[in-house]
Amino acid sequence: MQIGNFETIKLLIYITAIVGIANVSLLLLLLKSYWRTYKELKSEFTIGLLYFSTFLLLQNIITTVFITLQLILIPFSSVLEIRGPHLPLFLINLVQLVALSILFKITRK
Repeated sequence: MQIGNFETIKLLIYITAIVGIANVSLLLLLLKSYWRTYKELKSEFTIGLLYFSTFLLLQNIITTVFITLQLILIPFSSVLEIRGPHLPLFLINLVQLVALSILFKITRK
């Protein structure tokens, strides 16, 4: 990917935002499941899962909001942060999506 290829960067930002939204959705479903389990068992391990999921959810919401803001501000700005960490951020979000999908599948069993 060329750094100067504006359309490729824009597409990567869109995909990163979509993956971020998917991560937030999976984390909300996991939190709901962990909360139900906590109400039944009152386990310290489940409290740990609730804390972990909450902080990971907060991180994903913040990241997704900042990514989405870039998309909203593109028409109003002549300068896009082209040298930003778009590819690494996309890959991190993608790895999180795979990990959260596995965790969600295991949790549902």
